[in-house]
Amino acid sequence: MDYIKAFLVGGLFCLIGQILIDKTKLTPARILVSYVVIGVLLGALGIYEPIVQFAGAGATVPLTGFGYNLAKGVKEAVQQDGFLGIFTGGLKACAGGITAAVIAGLIVSLIFKPKDKA
Repeated sequence: MDYIKAFLVGGLFCLIGQILIDKTKLTPARILVSYVVIGVLLGALGIYEPIVQFAGAGATVPLTGFGYNLAKGVKEAVQQDGFLGIFTGGLKACAGGITAAVIAGLIVSLIFKPKDKA
């Protein structure tokens, strides 16, 4: 049942993104940034936590989950470190994901040759 919940919630996020691409003039980059910002806002308001509890990876893997993780990290760091936690909490909470993305990008850039768009 956990897999079905994750699939449905993650699929819903993808469906919303696809509708935004098809029906609006928003670029994919703006939609992705919007997803991160929405995740931060919902995480800061405590609304995203029940979605994570319900859907697991279906809610934490998409970009909204990245934003939620940023907000959660900042919240925890502010409680521990005070004002300085605003600047360090998000990076501490997401360091593993950021590192994985950078390393994957480096490996892909070494394997494949970029081509100019014609």
